[in-house]
Amino acid sequence: MNRDEVIKDLVNKWIKKAEKDILTAERELSFEDPITDTVCFHCQQAVEKYLKAFLVCHQIYFTKTHKIMGLLELCATVDSSFKDDLEDADNLTDYAVEIRYPDVWLESGVEDAEEAFEIAGKVKEFVLNKINSICTEI
Repeated sequence: MNRDEVIKDLVNKWIKKAEKDILTAERELSFEDPITDTVCFHCQQAVEKYLKAFLVCHQIYFTKTHKIMGLLELCATVDSSFKDDLEDADNLTDYAVEIRYPDVWLESGVEDAEEAFEIAGKVKEFVLNKINSICTEI
């Protein structure tokens, strides 16, 4: 595989993992009494992975992080519309770690989970529109 093929392959792997997170959140939301912290967690994970796919596409190094704003800032070095159009995605950052532990104040309800899912969908569409022509086979 040449360098471009390796990059495309890695971008597609990030996207496929993000798609699984979106699907998990969507399936859980379909239940009458969804486990909202699970939905919020998977929405955050999807957003993180879509942004990392964009960064890989543009060969921008990123450290291991769950901080959405930091990833948006890196993406904005290529395309400033990331920070302008996706600023609300940073609201999901706390769902990466804090929501998974019982001694933390963060609670989520159905409305929070639905909002997280909406944001994740917006990020998905935005990122895929930005990279489809250059970095993916999707």
